[in-house]
Amino acid sequence: MKASDLREKSVEDLRELQASLAHETFQYRLKNFTNRLDDTSVIGKTRRDLARVITLLHARNLGGVAPAASVAAAAPEPDQAAAAPAAKAAKAAKVTSAAKVTSAAKATAADKKKPAKKGEATQS
Repeated sequence: MKASDLREKSVEDLRELQASLAHETFQYRLKNFTNRLDDTSVIGKTRRDLARVITLLHARNLGGVAPAASVAAAAPEPDQAAAAPAAKAAKAAKVTSAAKVTSAAKATAADKKKPAKKGEATQS
């Protein structure tokens, strides 16, 4: 099953497909346990298809992936294109400040791990 085919389906169709794939996965595992399954590779294939469906449903719940028909209508506006460099600069500033905080935390953690010298009190 291809992801491009799944993207064209509606949410209701994807939920039905999710339920049927979950049932098929259970049936294949049961047949494999009782040695009635000839081709064991179908278990992995069904699990991967189920994961694709779940991923698409999750993305649609978050609003990240729209059906293929509405992708062309979701072109970015010129105002959003101008705001992109400012957003990248803000993100870069957050990353550098986060790196400074983690390096400071590592330094204090390293200080705590140093063994005590003769005559010094240990930290607890």
